[in-house]
Amino acid sequence: MSRILAIDYGKKRTGIAVTDPMQIIASGLTTVATTELMDFLLKYTSQEKVERIVVGHPKQLNNEDSENMKRIVPFVNQLKKKLPDIPIEWVDERFTSVLAHQAMIDGGLKKTARQNKALVDELSATIILQSYLESKRYKL
Repeated sequence: MSRILAIDYGKKRTGIAVTDPMQIIASGLTTVATTELMDFLLKYTSQEKVERIVVGHPKQLNNEDSENMKRIVPFVNQLKKKLPDIPIEWVDERFTSVLAHQAMIDGGLKKTARQNKALVDELSATIILQSYLESKRYKL
């Protein structure tokens, strides 16, 4: 089987998470400078079999797209051109940063570790991926 890769796209940094090849467990992979993201993804997908990419869809509480969508859409369009054989799906990412911070607190991380924005981004990508996996498991 192949992996599913998740992206929590940010203006400066982007969190990346992947599943195991059996697509059971979502794990944080890394955080990449957004300017280096395309190169990272092209290299990663040349080394690992990726079945699909899920991208966090930032929405406001009123369900409208957030400001960051104007950066994400052009990136996703470029990604579709560079990796045309890998489907891309959107996943609502509301509250992922809040959930990431709560997971860090629950995990016993000290305040200084919780201020590591790269770790928050990676954890947010993991939450996006886990949410996607759960939505597919429980779909009738």
